[in-house]
Order: sequence, then C-alpha cells, then structure tokens
Amino acid sequence: MAASVEICALTIAELSERLARKELSSEEATRASLSRTAELDPKIHAFLLVDEAGALAAAKAADGRRASGSALSPLDGVPLALKDIFVTEGVETTAGSKILRGFRPPFDGTAVARLEAAGAVLTGKLSMDEFAMGSSNENTPFEKVHNPWDLSRVPGGSSGGSAAAVAAREVFGSLGTDTGGSIRQPASLCGIAGLKPTYGRVSRYGVVAFASSLDQVGPMARTAEDCALLLQAIAGHDPLDQTSADVPVPDYRAASARGVKGLRVGVPREYFVSGLDPEVEASVRAGIARLEALGAKTVELSLPHTEYAVATYYIVATAEASSNLARYDGVRYGARSPDARSLREMYLRTRADGFGPEVKRRIMLGTYVLSAGYYDAYYLKAQKVRTLIRRDFERAFESCDALVGPTTPTPAFRLGEKVDDPLQMYLADIFTISCNLAGLPGLSVPCGFSKAGLPIGLQLLGRPFDEETLFALGGALERELPLHRQAPTIS
Repeated sequence: MAASVEICALTIAELSERLARKELSSEEATRASLSRTAELDPKIHAFLLVDEAGALAAAKAADGRRASGSALSPLDGVPLALKDIFVTEGVETTAGSKILRGFRPPFDGTAVARLEAAGAVLTGKLSMDEFAMGSSNENTPFEKVHNPWDLSRVPGGSSGGSAAAVAAREVFGSLGTDTGGSIRQPASLCGIAGLKPTYGRVSRYGVVAFASSLDQVGPMARTAEDCALLLQAIAGHDPLDQTSADVPVPDYRAASARGVKGLRVGVPREYFVSGLDPEVEASVRAGIARLEALGAKTVELSLPHTEYAVATYYIVATAEASSNLARYDGVRYGARSPDARSLREMYLRTRADGFGPEVKRRIMLGTYVLSAGYYDAYYLKAQKVRTLIRRDFERAFESCDALVGPTTPTPAFRLGEKVDDPLQMYLADIFTISCNLAGLPGLSVPCGFSKAGLPIGLQLLGRPFDEETLFALGGALERELPLHRQAPTIS
C-alpha cells in the first residue's frame, strides 16, 4: 500500500514525467488509483460509478503506446474521472438525478472525446448536485459526498465529487462544470485548484445542460500546472457547439511557469466585505502579499454592481433551467412513471418523482420569471443588470491584468448546516457568480488553512480568453505556497 500511496501523491505533471521516463507504468498508476478509491470512497462517496475494466484496458493501451514511443500527449496513461454531467458512450450518465437513472448515451461528449484522444484513463463518474444545482453536493438522491479534510463537512458543489476525489488522491485530476462557481467553490473548500475557462473556450457539446449561457466545462486538479495540462487537451473550437469560440489555444503549461513580475492585479473592494470569514480574509490577503513580493503590482478598485449578482444569477439561471429541463418528460429517455393512466399524468408523475426539491424550486422560479406579465419585470431586467456587471469588469481591466479575492466567504460548512435555508446556500457563491454572468475565466488555488485545518482558496479572474495570466499567477503562488503537498488524513 505504501507504493500505492506514493504514486497517488504525484501531480499530473509529475506522473506524466515518470511515465515518459518509463519509471512507472500507466497500469501501475491506474491500479493505485483504483485501490485508493476502493479503500477511501466508502467514506467519501465521491464516485457514482467506477469503471475498473475500462480503466485497466485504457491503461494497458497507453503503456503500449509509451513503449513504442508514440505517446499521444502528456496525459497519455494518466488516471482521471468525470463529473457525471458528461455524456459517455455506453456508460450510465445521471447528472446526479433519479430521472436519468439507467440512461446510457450513444456517444461521447466533445470534452470526453478529447481526453480519450489524449490517451487519458477514465476511471469513473463522480457525484454532483442534481443537474449541477447546488453549492454543497447535498442536492442528490444518492450518497452525499464528504469533504476529505473533515468528513462532517461538505465538499462544495455542484462539482463536489470531482473536488473530493482529487483532494483525497483517488484520481490525479477531473473535469467539472461551472455555472455559478461549481468548479471554483468546491476546489476552494477541498484545497485543490479549479479553473472555469472563458465561456466558449471549451465545448459544451455532450454536457447535460443547466443554464446554457452560463455553463462552462473546466479542469480540477491539485495544481494550476495540472489544470493547464488538462485545459490544453480539451480547449479549442468545436463545430458541434454553436457557442464554441474559434480562437487560438496557447501553451497553458508554459504560462504557468512564466512568473508574475510586472503584472497588475486588481483587488475589488466589494470582495472584502462584512460577512467574510476573518481567517479567509487573512489567508487571501497573505496570498496577495506573496504575489506582490514576486513582483506583481496591486491596484484597489471597485466592481459596483457586485451586490446585484446573486439576484441576477438566480433569475437568468432558473429561467434557462426551466427551458432546458422541459425535455425530461418520460417520453424520450430516462425514467418514466409506470403507473400513469394518461399522457398528462405520465408527465406529472415522472417529473414529480424524478426531480428533487431544489431542481423543482428552480424550475418553478424560472417558469415564473419567464411567464407573461413578469418577463420584462424580471428576466429582461436581469439581462440588463448582467450587462452592467460585465461593463464593471471591462472598466476594471483597463487598469489591471487580473483580479484577485476570496473564492468563498467561509471554509467548508457542516453537512446539513444550510440545507433548510436556500438563501444562505445561494450566498456561498457570492464571489464566484459574477464571473459566469460576464463570461470570464476564473481560477481558484489554495492559499492557506483555517485554524480548524480546513482549506482556503484564493480566486483569480481574468480577461476573456486570457487564461494564461491566471495560470501565471496561480503557478507562481503555488510554487511559493506548495500547499498541494499537504494531504488530508482520512480515518
């Protein structure tokens, strides 16, 4: 087991180098990952499905390519896992919902296909809040995911299974999706790195939709450098996604190593307000001071419409969810109520039984704000405020290259603590939502721990399609603060 633990302690970059030097085989790394998952996941519940046979077959194929000198990419043979929102050919995809239980898609989504084309070994599907609606991974009909740093606390959401699996060293990296902070928030609470790329940077084809103008696919791993390697594999234009941007894909890994001297970093006043946990503020400000010591210059500035972000988000996101989730009716795929005596009754019973409480709440909110007589008062006004929020960022980037602040207002909270108070749960994403409304890239990296030993994350926000600057800042900070070397003790 010691050898297995040692292997699982490697970053993606380190594992890739060992595979290239043939000091380690993909089969060894994959068996170590599967063994650790079998040992720890009964306590963490990050996985909904483990594909041991498929993973080992992919690992053997990767070893064959390495042996013949024809490795496909740095990810060839690296064990990864997927949030269960990515459709995978022949492998059950539930989006964390009973209504899709048993659904086996006939194709792979683009991000999945690109990982496979890069030679990645996919070990399974990871738990999530139902249809990506949640901030704690408690909105699920399956086992609730536990934070590896403290099993009594949440891992964050909605990509909580992805964050927990990486933090517990069950896999070397994962893919998540971020609609209002669902990559960055759990990355922060679990002490890993997580990137929400610019809207359009990564194809959404083959991703179960929540809110189509906000959803974005992104990498989750132990370091910014590892996230750069993952993004390199999945980024780029896709003709199957009409919102995919046809812009060049730079060398992200090189960007993570280039340093920060001369970069201007904006510090928004609105991200350091009452309600921010003092330990979080202290750790983030210490991280900012580290960046200054490395040669970055800080600029204090304002994002005045930040206070309207949560309200705006929960109008836009629920409206789009209401539209997207209309397709789950028991007719074409997924669950169907067996007791219905008419078409209308089938619709009603299928949706009533298949959707959980939070999904129903958001569908009803979205249907209301889109209804006749309320569309202009709510949805149209929210779109206008969304424009104002985007303009705040445009003005801010006139005086800086990136923004920095906390990822979350507190460290991980206890399981059950906010389940009965949706508003408090929604406020857990207060610092991450604006990024999605404006379509910007955002990166969360670890910057410290609370006195209780809980991870704290620092968030970096960049100009559209400038993930390179975020990787430069995140990479520099993690070299100064190698917090990814610290692992949770799971007992």
